Amino acid sequence: MLEGAKVVAEAVRAGVPLEALYVAPGTAHPVVDEAAAAGVRVHELAPGVLERVAGTVTPQPVMAVAPWVDVPLADLAAASFVVVCVDVRDPGNLGTVLRSAEAAGAGGIVCCDGSADVFNPKTVRASAGSLFHVPVVAGGDAVEVLRQMGEWGLRRRAAVAHGGLAYDEVDLTEPTALVLGNEAHGLPPALDGEIDQRVTIPMAGRGESLNVGMAAAVLCLETARQRRRGRPA
Repeated sequence: MLEGAKVVAEAVRAGVPLEALYVAPGTAHPVVDEAAAAGVRVHELAPGVLERVAGTVTPQPVMAVAPWVDVPLADLAAASFVVVCVDVRDPGNLGTVLRSAEAAGAGGIVCCDGSADVFNPKTVRASAGSLFHVPVVAGGDAVEVLRQMGEWGLRRRAAVAHGGLAYDEVDLTEPTALVLGNEAHGLPPALDGEIDQRVTIPMAGRGESLNVGMAAAVLCLETARQRRRGRPA
């Protein structure tokens, strides 16, 4: 379920075959015309219906139903930058990770078993439509996923709160799988054998660590910055 004109518009522009578009009475928005022109069925709902089915307190007057867009892990074999989420439980955080990874030009994102549902409406909203512009693998055992990444030649770099190399001292121009763990507990010990390097964002203030969504933004955009320049700072 896609809620809001922004997310629906991104899906339409990405060529996602929406099953239907639902609008509140009297809604006039360019995305409605875009969807209709793309062959999407548009339904105007009776007063009060959209408010009862939407997942937000004050819903936007546009909703759509879309098919899943997840891809098999094998589709990421040629990617040089992949983001792997392990037990990222909060849908809003996961959506922020998707948005940051897509903005940084990641070749794919893997949401391993135990992470929030990629298709949770809150995840979709927080992704701001990025879900439709980058390959997303929904599911997979974390150990097996990271083992495959290693076989493909990616350096598996885990974001940790303490004890890792400073992120701006790491060569992120190398083929990289950026591994993000649980908001409270980080990465499970079972993954120790599948991690090549640990990376930390140094903190000058009293905060122990950044929110995983914020950390993803910092690390993804540092990766993009280095790749634009061809080397780390």
